[in-house]
Amino acid sequence: MQERPTPCRFFYGFLGDLGGVSASFAVKGFESLRKLPNYKIPQFPDSLRSMDYIFTPWRYAYITNAAKTDGKSGECIFCQLPKLRDLDAKIVYRGKHCFIILNSFPYTSGHVMVVPFAHLDELQKLPEAAANEMMALSQKMEGVLRRVYSPDGVNLGMNIGRAAGAGVAGHIHMHVLPRWVGDTNFMTVTGESRVLPEDLEETYKKLKATLSS
Repeated sequence: MQERPTPCRFFYGFLGDLGGVSASFAVKGFESLRKLPNYKIPQFPDSLRSMDYIFTPWRYAYITNAAKTDGKSGECIFCQLPKLRDLDAKIVYRGKHCFIILNSFPYTSGHVMVVPFAHLDELQKLPEAAANEMMALSQKMEGVLRRVYSPDGVNLGMNIGRAAGAGVAGHIHMHVLPRWVGDTNFMTVTGESRVLPEDLEETYKKLKATLSS
């Protein structure tokens, strides 16, 4: 009986704005993966062949559309959204230099981004006051997420530049999201889908209320 390949475990990480890009775009020989036990990449040395690989196809449409403008000033979604009402833009908090907004393509319920109002593509360009507020709001959101969702852990990270996986490369932003042990399942791995326990409207109400209290 022919041995069936073992499905690769799904690990998210922060590629592609916490969404990743299909490994088929990054690894030559991808078309032969399914013929190999454990989906080992033939071009990789033996020491790396036991690594897990990241597949997040549900975010491809978002990344593709974001790449059309690449976060250019005047077309940047993070510059346009603050002009809308908080409810319409799903902004849960506005500070002096930064705002907190829900991710429209969340990895888990409660996935937010801390975004500076200034249109800057590198963290080193961010003024000290704005950088301090970004970190302060990230710390604040960790506390809020722990209080609202009681997660097992929290992911926090930033992708700077297209090559680093940024979906909107021209405007830096910090991702903060709750995580639970076993929060990936067969739907993610085989169905290319994420199953979230609440919609964005409910998440918005919870986080907005907690941040306002």
